[in-house]
Amino acid sequence: MTTTFELAPGYVIPRVIRGGWQLAGGHGAIDREQAVNDLVAAFDAGITTYDCADIYTGVEELIGAARLKLASERGLDVAARMKVHTKLVPDLEALSRISRPYIRGIVDTSLKRLKTERLDLVQFHWWDYALPGYVEAMGWLDEMRAEGKIRNLGTTNFDVPHLAEIVDSGIRLVSQQLQYSVLDQRPLNGFADFARENGIKFLCYGTVAGGFLSEKWLGAPEPDMQLENRSLVKYKLIIDDFGGWALFQDLLRALKAVGDRHGVDIATVAGAWVLRQPLVAAVIVGARNRDHALANAGIMDVVLSDADLAAIQAVIDRSSGPEGDVYTLERDRTGRHGSIMHYNLNAGKK
Repeated sequence: MTTTFELAPGYVIPRVIRGGWQLAGGHGAIDREQAVNDLVAAFDAGITTYDCADIYTGVEELIGAARLKLASERGLDVAARMKVHTKLVPDLEALSRISRPYIRGIVDTSLKRLKTERLDLVQFHWWDYALPGYVEAMGWLDEMRAEGKIRNLGTTNFDVPHLAEIVDSGIRLVSQQLQYSVLDQRPLNGFADFARENGIKFLCYGTVAGGFLSEKWLGAPEPDMQLENRSLVKYKLIIDDFGGWALFQDLLRALKAVGDRHGVDIATVAGAWVLRQPLVAAVIVGARNRDHALANAGIMDVVLSDADLAAIQAVIDRSSGPEGDVYTLERDRTGRHGSIMHYNLNAGKK
């Protein structure tokens, strides 16, 4: 398996990206110095691209601090190898009054936090398609790309009809960040065909389902919904849609058997499976510490055989979902998935 991917002409990234969601505070208190050191450790392990968002509290600042640490200790040429992908997520309550200054303000704030003059990739998200403005907002981002403040543009969690509007407007997209895993293959429900036709690649989150795809849950009784964080609640709903706890256990056993053959754990196999799927450029994984970062880098070294893939697929073929286009379930704010989302995370952060 190749360890890098050319996402756009001349723009190469590792196939494993260091996620930032776990540093946003929702998974426990963050030791700032340790977090910066762990980000540098990921860089040393070959995970030189980082994913964050304007709505991830404090994460852009931490990555910016890691960039400064690399520059001061190893030189500007080393720090220049760090690439950062950030998401731009206008608050739901702001969508009806979205404006060019609002969008430009978010980008400028991200540039300041990340200690850089150009964002490598901005991934745009829009909460409610009933409110117009997403194509126009992408146009404003495209202006900033022309100015040199943004290198590449992508989207996050758009479905086919609304992404088509953006593409039809003439805006060039290199990627979409989306949820994709052995448990959740909604990108195959029409989105992959559109992406293939338009040269859009996948940057995938949720590949280990918030930690559910691990030995910790193999043979464990089904938990109630009083889980320790919102991420686990979110992915437990995905497990329910996949086919329930018994089928999930069958999947874990299949992943464990594959992992034993390769000398790796369940999470590594789950990530390697996603990397084998068409249109996937990279997987986005969190890391709790330096050792975890090294383990994540190992995803790029696992080469699954046809027999491995067939064993995993045999369980997937018995699943019943999740159904629908990318992120459709999460956009239903009255539904099981949408009701746990937070929609106005930028408020008060400027």
